[in-house]
Amino acid sequence: MLDKIKIAVAALLGAAGVAGFYYFDQSAMIVRVVSVLAGLAAGAVVFWTSEPGKQFHVYAQESTAETRKVVWPTRKETLQTTGVVFAFVVIMALFLWMVDASLLWVVKKLLGQSG
Repeated sequence: MLDKIKIAVAALLGAAGVAGFYYFDQSAMIVRVVSVLAGLAAGAVVFWTSEPGKQFHVYAQESTAETRKVVWPTRKETLQTTGVVFAFVVIMALFLWMVDASLLWVVKKLLGQSG
């Protein structure tokens, strides 16, 4: 129950930051932006103290660790793959154009139009 209250308070703090943006409509833009950032930061801190917030933090750390394990392609591999995809797209476009032109010719012949 306490976690639900913390999440609600975090949401309210974020909403208060956004409301502050409109409340300070006559103030300098920096004041309005700081209002939003402060509300969102306060909401994030409160959310972080809840159990779902702690679970999310652990999940984010594990995700970061997993992205470090990824073997990213080299520049050469990336360019080769891009070239293959581009060539396939051009070939497929030509094939579909030929199919479309053939069907158009067949339909015109069936309708008795010259073409």
